[in-house]
Amino acid sequence: MQEQAWGGFGVYLHWPYCESKCPYCDFNSHVGQSIEPDAWISAFEAEISRYATQSDERIVETIYFGGGTPSLMPAKIVAGAIDAIRKAWRTVNDIEITLEANPGSVDASRFADYRAAGVNRISLGVQALDDRSLKQLGRRHSVYDALKALEIAQNTFDRVSFDLIYARQDQSLEDWQKELSRALSLAGDHLSLYQLTVEDGTAFAERAARGGLRGLPDEDLSAEMYELTQELCCAAGLPAYEVSNHSRKGSESRHNMIYWRGGEYIGIGPGAHGRVSLKGQRYATEAIRNPSEWLDAVARLSSGEKKREALQSDEIALEYLLMSLRTTEGMNLKRYEAISGRSVSPAKLDDLSVLGLLQQENGYLSATPKGRLVLNAILRDISDD
Repeated sequence: MQEQAWGGFGVYLHWPYCESKCPYCDFNSHVGQSIEPDAWISAFEAEISRYATQSDERIVETIYFGGGTPSLMPAKIVAGAIDAIRKAWRTVNDIEITLEANPGSVDASRFADYRAAGVNRISLGVQALDDRSLKQLGRRHSVYDALKALEIAQNTFDRVSFDLIYARQDQSLEDWQKELSRALSLAGDHLSLYQLTVEDGTAFAERAARGGLRGLPDEDLSAEMYELTQELCCAAGLPAYEVSNHSRKGSESRHNMIYWRGGEYIGIGPGAHGRVSLKGQRYATEAIRNPSEWLDAVARLSSGEKKREALQSDEIALEYLLMSLRTTEGMNLKRYEAISGRSVSPAKLDDLSVLGLLQQENGYLSATPKGRLVLNAILRDISDD
């Protein structure tokens, strides 16, 4: 039996369908397609079984249904996938099973069915507590819908997180302070707070190229919003444990921590990515993106994979560095050295430590609060070695 993966082992399942495509979204999502639940259950079961057969014995710690809009999934698909995972691998007693939800697709009976299927954590995509901003973001739900969905979620599940996007068009620092304060009064044990980014290939990117995306904050205002976010969340008992994620101690997203700690995860579903070691070799996997093509490939070829790439030690080490330094926990220096065969440049670490951007404690390297403001520059500096 193989030793359990460093950083944990989880399963990610991608549901590719949405009611509409948000203009800032660069995820693999598709609109307006009918589905056949039994075909999806069979495909998920087949892919789970294939990976379980190929991998050494593992213990699954987390399951995550992402998308797309997984709260559009019939509960029987969710239940089928969870049952298949439990049959394929052993699972920890307190397994975390998260499902992402859109406020516009939430009702009490649907959430009750998800809970009965085994889901025990909900991540709700609220995105804004302002109706005008929701329209600008292309969201179909209103603030009323979001608050009602949050109430249903919190009445059904013990663990509920919700997302907000800030640094939006025409948003002032005072606007964000009021909105975040309201969010904190509504929050349970976890919040995800993302600065708006304009990603290539999105409707927002096309709009920006035409000069139509006006009113976005400049770098100074964005930095002030980030610092205010840290201040208010810390005061409310939800400090950051990752650049964009805040929680009470012990309520971190265990699935996302697998990513950030360089753990292993199986990626199943159209466009899903994975990182998994098979017979001692770590691979990056990627599934076919188009949903109908993925379903067809699983049915005809017994595999929905588009590619499987063997990762070299320097690639594994770089991924670990880039991901782990996003967290307040930081990077385990001995593990980095074991993967890469070398240490991070002592001279660079000294320089960045003197500047108050990095710190070392108990064998871990992490960014200071000041360093997290310029994390991308730090990562470029120490990875270019």
